[in-house]
Amino acid sequence: MIPIARPILGEEEVAAVKDVLASGMLAQGPRVKAFEAAFARDVGRKDGVAVSNGTAALHVALLAHGIKGGQEVLIPPLTFFATASTALVCGAKPAFVDVDRNSYNMDPAKVAPAITRKTSAIMPVHLYGQTAEMEPIIAAAKDRGIPIIEDAAQAHGAEYHGKKAGNLGDTACFSFYPTKNMTTSEGGMIVTDDDRIAEKARLLRDHGQASKYEHVLVGFNYRMTEIAAAIGLVQLKKLDGWVKQRRANARALTKGLDGIEGLVPPSEGNWMVHSYYQYIVRREGTFHLSRDEIVRILTEDEIGCRPSYPMPLYQQKALRDLRIRGRCPVAEGVIPRLFELPVHPGVGPAEIDRILEAVERLARPA
Repeated sequence: MIPIARPILGEEEVAAVKDVLASGMLAQGPRVKAFEAAFARDVGRKDGVAVSNGTAALHVALLAHGIKGGQEVLIPPLTFFATASTALVCGAKPAFVDVDRNSYNMDPAKVAPAITRKTSAIMPVHLYGQTAEMEPIIAAAKDRGIPIIEDAAQAHGAEYHGKKAGNLGDTACFSFYPTKNMTTSEGGMIVTDDDRIAEKARLLRDHGQASKYEHVLVGFNYRMTEIAAAIGLVQLKKLDGWVKQRRANARALTKGLDGIEGLVPPSEGNWMVHSYYQYIVRREGTFHLSRDEIVRILTEDEIGCRPSYPMPLYQQKALRDLRIRGRCPVAEGVIPRLFELPVHPGVGPAEIDRILEAVERLARPA
């Protein structure tokens, strides 16, 4: 089986973890501080605040920006559940902006019309490894004094107009889940240039402690471990190379899919660098098999393949039960058509050939 995703962990990561274990300091300490500085520097930000996972990063970032009950956060409907749930746990309500049919990211033309007096933050998601079209979103937010919090959980190494994902809005959040372009096993990071936001985030992640046992606000235990940070420091050095390999694999897949009518490979926007966290193909009506039949056949052929997110977030039971509503026809139309092929750096030329041969076989009507 060619796995759909796989963390790449080697001797350097093992050695780094052993050093932590030998040190006896396992909780947040000097390695976390070093990782925060290194990651923020790589993105081009002043401050980094490491946390336990990407969801914690979104939660803390929203709270640090003062998001609370009675407010709304604009998000796309095509994304992981945490983009919506973190707004809800702050007491706010997610409000949905439809996506662009080609990039699957928040449609910038629909942002300004969606802003209301309740809108207190905009959270564009850089989905599948490609940034949202940020300039119009930034302009709409700036006109109204609304902060932008980038959900960059899937966009390590992506770029927009020469700037890295995470350095486009007021604050940004990353995830280091094992399938991401780099991992810490579990972990997250908040990056910002605003010292006040960074300080508030540091308090919130550590029970509101300004100093040992001195609590100035009610916070959480969202600290990153030294083990996670040690892995992250090693992985960060390899990130650029891994993104290059993902992009090379994506080019090979796209070249191989060219000419197969009814299968649309991912596109790369102008002045963008797609980091291909996932390689997402869209099945159009001219293709003789359904999306689910494609996934089944490829899986049986031992090619890692799976559908993307099953539905717009507002159709999830958890949100329906809370009477969270949305109407995003583009997202509703594309979601049932999307499936993923392996693109990670563990996929070599022989595996690319196997994937393309399998797709070409199923593209031929019986």
